[in-house]
Amino acid sequence: MTSLTTGLALVLLGLAGLFALARGEKRRRAGEAKILEAEVHALLPQTQCGHCGYAGCRPYAKAVVDGAPATLCAPGGQNGADQLARVLGRPSAPLEAPNPSPVVAVIREEECIGCTKCIQACPVDAILGAAQRMHSVVESWCTGCDLCVAPCPVDCIDLIPRSAAQ
Repeated sequence: MTSLTTGLALVLLGLAGLFALARGEKRRRAGEAKILEAEVHALLPQTQCGHCGYAGCRPYAKAVVDGAPATLCAPGGQNGADQLARVLGRPSAPLEAPNPSPVVAVIREEECIGCTKCIQACPVDAILGAAQRMHSVVESWCTGCDLCVAPCPVDCIDLIPRSAAQ
């Protein structure tokens, strides 16, 4: 009976060891995924524009590491998509998003009341101005994300074709 108990103890000890190894491997892979996610996030332009279909650059980075296409970032352009593919060990693919955005925000300055709500909403700081003063858009910085339009209480922001703004 002692050899049976000893054998059973060895089997249980072996199973515990396997579970510990599996758990360690899972933690190692999770750590590698976090490192890769940080690398991908660092390559993104940090515009938080949402054109990729995700709430911002960090959620998009996580999705890309989990298998989403690395070709959805319009502000990053084709060069950004190629860099992401290289880091991820994937083949380069054509950008699936328009580059640059075909629209740009323009503030009708004579109607602007200087509330600063558009400034707070702009993820790339493309809107200049101060409280109680008119605001304007730095068109070359604007990603055309549309996030400044809804908060404007006087509806003085238009999205116009980029070519018409210049």
